[in-house]
Amino acid sequence: MNTLIAIAGLGIVCLVAEIFNLRKAIVPVTIIGLLGIFGLNWADYGTTATFYNNMVVIDKYGVSFSALFILLTIFLVALSPDFHKEHKTKISDFVAIKLFLLAGAVAMVNFGNLAMFFLGIEILSISLYVLAASQPKDVKSNEAGMKYFLMGAFASGILLFGIALIYGATGTFDIALIFEAVVSQNIPQWFFIGIVLLTIGLLFKIAAVPFHFWAPDVYEGSPALSTATMSTLAKVAAMAAFFKLMRSMNQEVPGTYMTIISIAAILSMTVGNLMALRQDNVKRMLAFSGISHAGFMLMVFFNPPLTSGILLYYAAAYAFAGIAAFAVILFVAEKSENEHIYNFNGLGKTNPLMAAVLTCSLLSMAGIPIFSGFFAKMFLFEKVLATGHVAIVIVAVINSIISVGYYFKLILAMYGKEATGEKRNVPVMYSIVAVLAIVLNIAMGLYPSFVADLMR
Repeated sequence: MNTLIAIAGLGIVCLVAEIFNLRKAIVPVTIIGLLGIFGLNWADYGTTATFYNNMVVIDKYGVSFSALFILLTIFLVALSPDFHKEHKTKISDFVAIKLFLLAGAVAMVNFGNLAMFFLGIEILSISLYVLAASQPKDVKSNEAGMKYFLMGAFASGILLFGIALIYGATGTFDIALIFEAVVSQNIPQWFFIGIVLLTIGLLFKIAAVPFHFWAPDVYEGSPALSTATMSTLAKVAAMAAFFKLMRSMNQEVPGTYMTIISIAAILSMTVGNLMALRQDNVKRMLAFSGISHAGFMLMVFFNPPLTSGILLYYAAAYAFAGIAAFAVILFVAEKSENEHIYNFNGLGKTNPLMAAVLTCSLLSMAGIPIFSGFFAKMFLFEKVLATGHVAIVIVAVINSIISVGYYFKLILAMYGKEATGEKRNVPVMYSIVAVLAIVLNIAMGLYPSFVADLMR
């Protein structure tokens, strides 16, 4: 609870700093504040506590994912000054919005009540709507913001309808009491309709097939830093909330529900990878890549008691690789109108460090050793195979092989083609964030138990 209050307070401090013309101090103070909040959050690890009649629940799951979200926000805030250098007067707004988005993400993994869950997901969503449309003079940004807002509003309505049905079936919003009602098996059939509606809303938030159509257009049209926020922090927050919600309310996931999850996972992996093969815009390619990774992460539902640690590990591996990739994309696209693969030609010769970081992040996403993306998939496949679901693991392995095709298309462009741009100095923060993110990714690959065992 202290973590939530501190994050919201830091966001207000950013806004107040603008009033007193302390613009230059906003980003350094925010990063230092987030590091302090990280320590405050980690102090709660290993303890279990509830606040405000079980509205907020502190446990290992919430603390671990909150720590990941805080680290991702530090990276995103560090990238802000160089990205928004043409709009210095608005830097406090952009940083504050990211902090409020972080507060929503933390609420989404520390809820003990459906009301708090919905409040968290709405805080996160509204922040993303603003960030998607944060370039009012750019038609693509306006279009992305409108599409995301309309689709998000429908998804939120479906979520709210599902929560209403669950409340009608159990008479409570409290997750612990809902679980007791499910165990007693004294609930009407519309409870499961509510679960299906919740699932539809959350599948939209993680951009899983068939609720993925918004993602490529919104990712491409949004400012690159907003896209980075959506594809890393927002996606893993929604996936973590989805897993906690379903694990907390159901003693045992029904077989018919698992069939739905299986179909969504297989379609997400397959459609995401096949469509990514056809993309020439790097942001659209990463959008479809994110859809395929959503399919991989959905596989954690096949063995919920043993896969919470695997979900954290996979989410961290994917997010750190994504942050590193977008730090390079921000640099490359700084002088161009778009993020076409053509702009990355010869990057290995003009900027070897940034090309190496992007190569490492793509290899991690593809699941190549020694990167943590490989171990994340290996651990996930191992747990799913233990449940006897061999077919979906085979599909996942095939899709991992397919993904190598479009990741290497970008790698070959960087090292196998003549440079399309001149050698430029990389902004210091872009380099620091890119290197730190990929170092964390590799460190997780070398010492996977450090993260995977946090849920034990």
